[in-house]
Amino acid sequence: MAFWRRKKDDFVSLGLSRGAEKRTTEVQPESKTETEATPSAAEPAENPVRSPWQTSVLGLNLSIEDLQAQEAALEQEFSARFRRAVAATRESLSEKIDTVFAGAKQIDAALLDELEEALIAADIGVPTTMHVLETVRRGISRKEIDDIAKLKQAIKSELLSILNASEQNGVASEASVPESIAPYVMMIVGVNGVGKTTTIGKLAQRIKAEGNDVLICAADTFRAAASDQLAIWAERTGVPLIQQKQGTDPAAVLFDSMKAAKARGSDVLIVDTAGRLHNKSNLMAELEKMKRVAGREVEGAPHETLLVVDAVTGQNGLEQARQFLKIAGVTGIVLTKLDGTAKGGIAVAIAKELGLPIRYAGIGEKVDDLVVFDPEVYVNSLFN
Repeated sequence: MAFWRRKKDDFVSLGLSRGAEKRTTEVQPESKTETEATPSAAEPAENPVRSPWQTSVLGLNLSIEDLQAQEAALEQEFSARFRRAVAATRESLSEKIDTVFAGAKQIDAALLDELEEALIAADIGVPTTMHVLETVRRGISRKEIDDIAKLKQAIKSELLSILNASEQNGVASEASVPESIAPYVMMIVGVNGVGKTTTIGKLAQRIKAEGNDVLICAADTFRAAASDQLAIWAERTGVPLIQQKQGTDPAAVLFDSMKAAKARGSDVLIVDTAGRLHNKSNLMAELEKMKRVAGREVEGAPHETLLVVDAVTGQNGLEQARQFLKIAGVTGIVLTKLDGTAKGGIAVAIAKELGLPIRYAGIGEKVDDLVVFDPEVYVNSLFN
């Protein structure tokens, strides 16, 4: 499973969940001269190392079977990490559902009422819960659901269906934009305190690790600490940062960043935006201006507008998403702090009520604890 990449022909993505300490030893020094970097005729060339997370198929000594085995092992590790991250939600939801089912001999109205309370308590939300239970009731009336095991499976299937359907909207994959269009522009929006700056740093690190040249644009000039925080992440990840003094027009900072990204041949430009309250009309005007600037410089930019939502905030996070969808043209969600809440069902509520894909999930504090959101792994982790 690739974290982020548009270059699909020459690479096999490996190392989705490996520790940073293992990967950093694989990075080749960038300080070599052209003479030093070119092997002599008497010396065999080493296998080219594209990046710590991207291994070239060409010249690789591993067999296809070895590659597949490594990929399978990494996906297993990813699944285990994701399962641990949603443990609080699983314990809350599963315990409530198991309590509902414990004394049940049959599926009746009383059981469905208790099930409704359990789903709402996990922040799956009232509208989404009603939708799930309506589907369940139809299955019961058709005699397709006649025992508790089938009822639990029906709930799982419906939640997965909701999450999969949301990927038909917004932007579910960066690969939809041709590689010839560069830089790929990602605007990151969200209110202060949801983990926006941290998300940008983690995104930059992970996208760079997939073999891409990344640039960060510090366009949140409203808050003095924003650029300082981004500068720390930029230094930590080794990703260049374009910033100007506080109060500068954000669109001007973006314009300079777009020019710099094109000049250096960057693959990806990640743009921070002001995190003011989502009901402020001036933020809407600011974002619209930035989008116009981006679109003039690169075809189709911004290619993604990602809203960062704190999973701990639950239904308030859903309301933020509704407001930003109106003013910012959000194409996908980054759900942070998924490991720190018993109300991780908000992912399903967002997918159902807004029709937006959950693109990434924050499952810890480390730089590597930002992963591609996998609906099937998520749903299985909630129940198994």
